Amino acid sequence: MDINLTDFRVKEGQKVVLKDWPTLVKSACTSKKAYQKSLDKQVAELSELQQLHYASDRYAVLLIFQAMDAAGKDGAIRHVMSGINPQGCQVFSFKHPSASDLDHDFLWRTNQCLPERGRIGIFNRSYYEEVLIVRVHPEILQAQRLPDTPKKMTTLWQERYRSIVDMENHLHRNGTRIVKFFLHLSKNEQRKRFLARIDEPEKNWKFSEADMQEREFWPQYMQAYEDCLSATSTQTAPWYVVPADDKENARLIISSIVLDVFKGLNMAYPELSPQRLRELKDIRKKLVN
Repeated sequence: MDINLTDFRVKEGQKVVLKDWPTLVKSACTSKKAYQKSLDKQVAELSELQQLHYASDRYAVLLIFQAMDAAGKDGAIRHVMSGINPQGCQVFSFKHPSASDLDHDFLWRTNQCLPERGRIGIFNRSYYEEVLIVRVHPEILQAQRLPDTPKKMTTLWQERYRSIVDMENHLHRNGTRIVKFFLHLSKNEQRKRFLARIDEPEKNWKFSEADMQEREFWPQYMQAYEDCLSATSTQTAPWYVVPADDKENARLIISSIVLDVFKGLNMAYPELSPQRLRELKDIRKKLVN
């Protein structure tokens, strides 16, 4: 399996035009069997690295997933992280903010859920909603009761981009490694998946009329994503634009990126002191006898 991860990475300062980024690329595997074999191998490798990550207790890893509806975020998280020990991983899905959330700054509620050292945090949607859906629907800002909102509208998004980048740089300096995935789905593929949710009884529960309403704002969302990816992809917290029309290939790309992140960490199992080693040797003798 040959995947060039740099093909999907947004360079710092790069201007993103999403129509220039593919939603479908040549599959890394030639068959369903080959795909499953490759994914299983990566999942097993990730499981081993997670144990080392947990034991070394030096870094935290935060994976952020953003996408249009039906792009496959839930499935990607479920398949790629299937071998992870649940004790070392937390998944958070951020929906409508609560009254308490609205009484704090826009980063507050997600900051409560940041992963500890030695653990993996997964955000299924995140603080980036504040420069995506809130930008497409600026009326949401009324509930946030920001001071001087009408006057700030021209600079609000740039200020939020700066707050996000500053926060992510702070986290990186303190040991949190952040990787962000935008699952790039075509509008036509979304239509097919919506139809499947209607036509296949076992998928009926997935269909939401709200998703159809948001589909009407497709151009506005694409513009919001372009500006967001351009402004917030950095060397230390990069965005990856993952072609999502092929779910299986998207999962292989994501798992390859996650593995690459863990392999880049300076991890090692804790070294025991000579005294502790002697203690263990004595304990072993007692157990044997």
